[in-house]
Amino acid sequence: MVKLRLRDNELVGDAVKRFRKLVEHSGIKREMRRREFYEKPSETNRRIRVRAARRAKIQRMLGGSTGPSNS
Repeated sequence: MVKLRLRDNELVGDAVKRFRKLVEHSGIKREMRRREFYEKPSETNRRIRVRAARRAKIQRMLGGSTGPSNS
């Protein structure tokens, strides 16, 4: 839960700006968008697999390894 206390002599516009940052950093906005529509479990799994495949492809293209090497 995001809580915001108005500071002394703080303008409402500044408080709104701070509130928006707090909401964005807490991930509430992303969570709301994710829950806006029902997503079937198979669609969720597919999305996760596609993201993992993209990540793996990028890693291969960059030639980076995530673990320590023995060479």
